[in-house]
Amino acid sequence: MRTSAPDDGIAYNEAIPVGVEMSTTQNVAIRVHGVSKTYRLWTTPASRLTVPAVQHLSTRLAAQWPWLQNKLEAWVSRRMSLHHALTDVSFEVPRGSALGVIGLNGAGKSTLLQIVAGVLQPSYGTVQISGRVAALLELGSGFNLEMTGRENVLLNAAVIGMPRARANALMEQILEFADIGDYVDQPVKTYSTGMALRLAFAVQVHIEPEVLIVDEALAVGDAAFQARAMARIEQILARGTTLLFVGHDLNAVRAFCHRAILLEKGRVVLNGSPEDVVTEYLYRVHQQARIETTAARRSADLQRLNGGYGHAGTGIRHARINGVEPHVSVMFDSPISLDLIAWFADPVAHPTLIVDVMDGKGLQVTGRRISLPPGARGAVEVGIRLRATLQKGVYRLRLRLVDAPTLEQTETLSRQEGLLSFDVVDDSRAQFTGLFPLPMDIEVRPQVASALSSSAPGLIT
Repeated sequence: MRTSAPDDGIAYNEAIPVGVEMSTTQNVAIRVHGVSKTYRLWTTPASRLTVPAVQHLSTRLAAQWPWLQNKLEAWVSRRMSLHHALTDVSFEVPRGSALGVIGLNGAGKSTLLQIVAGVLQPSYGTVQISGRVAALLELGSGFNLEMTGRENVLLNAAVIGMPRARANALMEQILEFADIGDYVDQPVKTYSTGMALRLAFAVQVHIEPEVLIVDEALAVGDAAFQARAMARIEQILARGTTLLFVGHDLNAVRAFCHRAILLEKGRVVLNGSPEDVVTEYLYRVHQQARIETTAARRSADLQRLNGGYGHAGTGIRHARINGVEPHVSVMFDSPISLDLIAWFADPVAHPTLIVDVMDGKGLQVTGRRISLPPGARGAVEVGIRLRATLQKGVYRLRLRLVDAPTLEQTETLSRQEGLLSFDVVDDSRAQFTGLFPLPMDIEVRPQVASALSSSAPGLIT
């Protein structure tokens, strides 16, 4: 457990958990309670010495000369300010569960992860972690630049307490995953940034952690490495590892996390399901972007709608799938009908409805842009007919109304997700693998023995 008291001269209120109940069970891997982090900001380097001395003097003179104390406090306030990076943050992560942390830049996400990982001490509050921790924060920060990649692997393993024999046994797996070739026996100072990041990531995900803390680390490397990284994270979670994940990749939050929290200005403003938290995050992002964009031609406030948000109530007012229900179960290749009523509060020059089909992890499977009558205002009825040519699973629809003169010039008017959903109940793996079938022309021709014996060199028989 890490516990910190308030810094001298900084006042705190009693921590109040936001949206969570602190569990008393032992089945908790991460427990954060009332964590706050405050930084002192100095006007000059000399203030670091003079301000604490004056604060101490002010405290001693408070009883005898209160008027002098007020003057000294005013002098201090001109030379020091406080920045509250985190305020009364509380949550729990059960063993084997995954929690996502999202928020705008400057919300305090990285500060929170550094405190949980033990890199920073909180100004106030407690952090409890049970199990071996692997933290993917500033990848490569623990490397010795003069040592080779292979030596740094052994060094990192020793730091976390892994026996050398075990580290040697994992060496080839780590190096193969990092894919840095012959550079493994060269000093790390000769590596490119990407090579160092890949090696650092490979080390951390192969030490079999019980608690994995990830801060934007899945964005390292090229597309092929990112795919391997995602697959490796899935393997780690399948073994029962607890995950605390921070990132701007909302699909990764949906895919990996069981719950999520939304940070804003250092406070937890929502703790709930990933879908609810992502929806609220997108609402706040869109609202902030609208406020900051002086060229926005719509002045109406952004409003929350069922499953999302819209400008002045613009959005989907009526949504039914196969007639009457918001959710249906269907067989593979069954027909599905969508009946929607889109409502436009103001006239829209180039109204477009975008319908996206999302899988159970929130990843887009397919979608369609549907042009609506120009200058639309009020209600517009839309009927869509499709077939459920998808693998067994649950799918939901994301519905967006936009003003889109071109593909590149698209202004979002409303965004709603989860109004309609369906599940395909039968297993179609005998017909195709993956999420949906692709048209294929397949031809299988038998080969005779004489043809194989005269085949080109290098053919494997």
